[in-house]
Amino acid sequence: MRKILLILCIITLTILTAVSQVDYSQYMMNLYLINPAFAGSEGYTSFDLTARQQWLGFEDAPMTQSISGQTRITKTSYVSKSRSVRKRVKKRRPSGKVGLGGYLYNDQNGPIGKTGLEVSYAYHLFAGDGQLSLGLSLSSYQFRVNTNDLNTSEGYDPLLDEARESMFIPDGSVGVFYTFQPFYIGLSARNLFQATVKFGSDNSFTDYQQVRRYYLTTGYKYDMDNDFEIEPSILLNTTEAFHLQADITLKGYYRRDYWLGFSYRTGNAFVTMVGIKVDRLYFGYAFDYSLNDIQRISYGSHEIMIGLKFGDTSRRYRWLNRF
Repeated sequence: MRKILLILCIITLTILTAVSQVDYSQYMMNLYLINPAFAGSEGYTSFDLTARQQWLGFEDAPMTQSISGQTRITKTSYVSKSRSVRKRVKKRRPSGKVGLGGYLYNDQNGPIGKTGLEVSYAYHLFAGDGQLSLGLSLSSYQFRVNTNDLNTSEGYDPLLDEARESMFIPDGSVGVFYTFQPFYIGLSARNLFQATVKFGSDNSFTDYQQVRRYYLTTGYKYDMDNDFEIEPSILLNTTEAFHLQADITLKGYYRRDYWLGFSYRTGNAFVTMVGIKVDRLYFGYAFDYSLNDIQRISYGSHEIMIGLKFGDTSRRYRWLNRF
């Protein structure tokens, strides 16, 4: 019985960790976190830092930190390089269609921890007046279990010695993203390989195969006048067992330098978010008020986002005028 309880405890914590790693309230500020095809799609070189603390007041509550970067390989033409007077070599330069991204994260949920690195390649195609992007990510993360925190109230259980305290697990994700200003829509799949987490060295623990998750996001920016914009958006995520969750969001912008938004996460939370842009820096804060029983012992969840964007000049990114 104690072995069964231990297995259930580890699997439950694993599931919660996997969910919290991508459960960002301000996802629309950095869609690359949920879709690799977004890397370089806007034409900027950007860096984003996100820190999320869930269920304040609850001991060993989930927390996540991540830093990501993405860029577009700038478009240039064929150039001629002369190595001698008689011989001229033409070297091909980038076409402006390639985007690259990287993502480093750390997840902690009680005794369960994950630290991972993900790298992405995206290819952007012009589709009429819009842009179609295809992306692929490969990742590897360290999965660790602090067995000292899994002791039962009855004392130390020797079965805990059989749990592996650390392992490296490969994975991947794939995505497609389409934008036709000011509309966008994207579909992605994470945990693509459904890698298996194995506990124990003698097969005494049940193997756990991670669940593949699918994300559909779409939004539209309405220009109210020269100063105000509103952006309704929605994020749907589900597993192959069709455990569906939706984030329905409405954000308002003032001169694109200030924003205020509200989001409803079905059956889970109500979110308020605010932000400000100062030159190339973006600052965002979100507060989640839980709608389930956890709110009785928690002060809510907090999330901070800091972003830095470069390359918004037409001379550097001439293909930005594609719309």
